[in-house]
Amino acid sequence: MRILRIVAALALATAAGILALPGAAQAHGAIQVPGSRTWLCYQDGRNASTGAIEPKNPACAAAVAQSGTTSLYNWFAVLRSDGAGRVNGFLPDGQLCSGGTGGPYNFTGFNLARNDWPTTHLTAGANIQFRYNDWAKHPGTFYLYITKDGYNPTKPLAWSDLEPTPFDQVTNPPANGGPGTDDGHYYWTGKLPSGKTGKHLIYSVWSRSDSQETFYGCSDVVFDGGNGEVTGIGSQPSSPPPSSPSPSPSTSNPGGNTGGGCTAMYTITSTWTGGFQGEVMVHAGTTAINNWRVSWTWPSGQSLASAWSAKATSSGSQVNASNEAWNGTVTAGNHVTFGFLASGTAPATVQNLSCTTG
Repeated sequence: MRILRIVAALALATAAGILALPGAAQAHGAIQVPGSRTWLCYQDGRNASTGAIEPKNPACAAAVAQSGTTSLYNWFAVLRSDGAGRVNGFLPDGQLCSGGTGGPYNFTGFNLARNDWPTTHLTAGANIQFRYNDWAKHPGTFYLYITKDGYNPTKPLAWSDLEPTPFDQVTNPPANGGPGTDDGHYYWTGKLPSGKTGKHLIYSVWSRSDSQETFYGCSDVVFDGGNGEVTGIGSQPSSPPPSSPSPSPSTSNPGGNTGGGCTAMYTITSTWTGGFQGEVMVHAGTTAINNWRVSWTWPSGQSLASAWSAKATSSGSQVNASNEAWNGTVTAGNHVTFGFLASGTAPATVQNLSCTTG
């Protein structure tokens, strides 16, 4: 399926007169957690069946209208071959998110000053596992900057909007998977800045040590007590890192609550050797719900590692999850989503999946 999507995307790009080859000489990676604008807009816009770029998020659509679909077929290529790790004074104000205008592709649409970009929800001062795609692997150092208090996303991003020193940096972190895949990534654990509230932007710089090539990226975040949830992709929230869902999700049996109550749907969003990530959507029926509880049983030795947007516990193969204080209310016909990490082989379905209210 992944090969078919890439072939379809290349066919469409060729038909449009633009050949975007994954793994080309100047295309190597972008931050995925918290997701950069190009990465999350690619997740928002790609049609899994045809490979076409069809943005749903209005900011992503505006960016593609300005920069074209090549900017998302090459989401991993916001770079300057002559960057040499340079930042302030090298890239002009208002062009930070595109890496200026001297890169191999046009990313100027991602400089647009808007407050409706796909957004990652975070908690100030919390530890987080950062992930940076390794479409091509190179040694180097990653630097992460944060906007100052009072940041206004509706104004063009200037260097004066960023704190002068990075809040996190790492050299040659380990990698998982890749290269040449959406899922392969470098990873490291770091601490988010303390005392931040509301909307901010995390600016990423990857400076290669084996060449002057430098990569730049803008990640829109909100410090609201979140744990990496992503909103603004398509028509519903997503959990990090976005990936293809399982084709055969488990759905809870609502029993006698077909008109009200709640139902739950379980899907797998990402897998790797020894573990996987999934999400559960909690749907309200024809009446609103104020609190919800979801439970299921692993089928073959899987184990829950962690969860976000839900209070989750496990005992043996049994998992129980309930809402947080901020997402217990679900209006009629709508849903909320929580995510989890688990160890073991990812099961396409789980057993005894149920959702109750009250």
